[in-house]
Amino acid sequence: MTDRLKTEKLLHDLYAARSRGDLDGICATFTPDARFQIAGASLASPMAITANGVEQFRPLLAIMIKTLPHSDQRILSMLIDGAKAAVHWRVKIFSRITGATVLTELIDMIEVRDGRIASFTELFAPASAATG
Repeated sequence: MTDRLKTEKLLHDLYAARSRGDLDGICATFTPDARFQIAGASLASPMAITANGVEQFRPLLAIMIKTLPHSDQRILSMLIDGAKAAVHWRVKIFSRITGATVLTELIDMIEVRDGRIASFTELFAPASAATG
């Protein structure tokens, strides 16, 4: 299997685990020392998270999975260039806090090392309020 195909499979595994809310599956795609960042604007306020290492971002992901489950996930485009990748995707995010469902556009910038994600930066913005 080529490196490009391996990276594509790794990314599909990541997004499948996110869709399932599978914390162990998500974390398994990362190197132990991975850099993890999320930055964006929710309907209520801006959000920024930076963590270094799975042990640091795992608890943050656990809270996000529990509080903000996803549905209707769709990868719109995936670009892979060597060890770097960019993924544009859309998902409905339900807030267990507010009860609102928001269609959200995301772009993830990813670097892969030794078959796992070494750097992950996610940028997001709500596309519109969704019903249901």
